[in-house]
Amino acid sequence: MDRFQAMQVFTRVVEANSFTLAADTLGLPRSTITTTIQALERQLRSKLLNRTTRRLSLTPDGAAYYERCVHILADVEDAEASLHDTTRGPHGRLRIDTLPSIGRQILIPALCDFHTRYPDIELAIGMSDRPVDMVQEAVDCVVRVGELKGSTLVGKRIGTLEVVTCAAPSYIERRGEPKTLEDLDQHQAVHYFSSATGKTIEEWNFLVEEKAVDVNISSIISVNDSDAYLACGLQGIGMIQLPRYMVTPHLQTGALREILAPWAPAPMPISAAYLYNRHLSPKVRVFVDWVTELFQHCPRMRDCTGGKGFSPECTFASHTKGSTSIRDFLVHGNVEETTF
Repeated sequence: MDRFQAMQVFTRVVEANSFTLAADTLGLPRSTITTTIQALERQLRSKLLNRTTRRLSLTPDGAAYYERCVHILADVEDAEASLHDTTRGPHGRLRIDTLPSIGRQILIPALCDFHTRYPDIELAIGMSDRPVDMVQEAVDCVVRVGELKGSTLVGKRIGTLEVVTCAAPSYIERRGEPKTLEDLDQHQAVHYFSSATGKTIEEWNFLVEEKAVDVNISSIISVNDSDAYLACGLQGIGMIQLPRYMVTPHLQTGALREILAPWAPAPMPISAAYLYNRHLSPKVRVFVDWVTELFQHCPRMRDCTGGKGFSPECTFASHTKGSTSIRDFLVHGNVEETTF
């Protein structure tokens, strides 16, 4: 058995999450893929993949072996590239993952610039609110909000996310504008519930004298999609809390008005992150540099009243330990540690 080819087949199966797709992309019969994986498992005396009729998943041994294979294959690719064509820039397939709102409103509008700079990189962009297993799903880099937790990820701070409390003029005309946090007892919010857990978030987060405070607010409607959440706010159904980049155009046109600005939630860091033991290939490195530049110059990330947006010196207040607020679900999707 050709060990190098076996590694290529194994990593392609993992990344494609399919024997059939791996066979198609490698130009090999499916039977060859199956035989190669079986021979590799016999050689290693360890099961690498759990197989069912619907999906594939890595075993613990398979995950560890996959990580080593990624390093080895990347090293070989870099060595060959350095000999064959020193003028060729970063190339190959790059799988990234981000939140849907960031993907739609910030990344995708700028992709022409990325492909102009790096025409040989094929981007595969995943956008979902669920936690991502970077090993199982063969993700090279994620764009995430919040402090990076645990020891499995390293990342570069690329921006600052501000959360804005706002309401439509029609809501303010009907219910009045809250001037203090105590006034919220007389108001209604749009609530958000997790499609994964079904849990409805009934508390909003505010910063009072540099301390995070959660406030319970009543509601007559709950949704599980950030675009629907914004639409409810624009219709005047209730007050909303959203990242500034999602509401900036509506604040500028007057379709929404910022309220309770003195008690705005603490800003949160945005990072581009990758697994600490994942080979940092040239394509990952240039993407991280590009997305850092993008976020630092993105008008949507700035306070439309004149704020400067991202600052490396910005400090971040800690959220109340153990609490879960509306911004956690709108920003992170699922707030499990694996999300970050």
